[in-house]
Amino acid sequence: MKTPMIIGIAGGTGSGKTTITKSIVRRFGESVTVLYHDDYYKEQHHLTYNERCKVNYDHPQAFDTELFLQHLDKLRGGELIHSPVYDFTIHDRSDKTKPVRPAPVIIVEGILIFADTALTDRMDIKIFVDTDADVRILRRLARDVKERGRSIDSVIEQYLTTVKPMHEKYVEPSKKMADIIVLEGGRNAVALDLIMNKIKTFLDD
Repeated sequence: MKTPMIIGIAGGTGSGKTTITKSIVRRFGESVTVLYHDDYYKEQHHLTYNERCKVNYDHPQAFDTELFLQHLDKLRGGELIHSPVYDFTIHDRSDKTKPVRPAPVIIVEGILIFADTALTDRMDIKIFVDTDADVRILRRLARDVKERGRSIDSVIEQYLTTVKPMHEKYVEPSKKMADIIVLEGGRNAVALDLIMNKIKTFLDD
């Protein structure tokens, strides 16, 4: 059995990372498995809800990257892992886990995965999804209000106090680590087709 291909998909909040990931999964099915960095936010059980609301979730230290790396290495070695499940409605890790199976292609997705060389060193292809900031904040606003039970005011406050400055400090500079920069996310059919062909070639070898 050949070593799996690991594809990193990074980019700012609302850039279209998940759209690309889902397109790849739809195309290749069980040949692809996905590990989401968002699931590996550190647990905050010791904090009250109001205290958890104030945590900077856009800083690299907000993630349990050590556990993430352990699980990625197990997947690459052909082992089934049980990923934590993060509950965005309460700003904390839930008590649930979900199975993530090994596969020939492993997608690693997250805003800050290119900011850590321990992660990038494990990736065979690094894709950065680059989308206009105005589009990203509107997408985040719609998602957080509809899916995560947030108020419009809280989303705007979080964006201005942590999301935007952390994007400028960590996410945007990490773009230099990318092998491929995809403009406008999943709407970029040409870039998506190139990525699909690269994966198909790997799987057919």
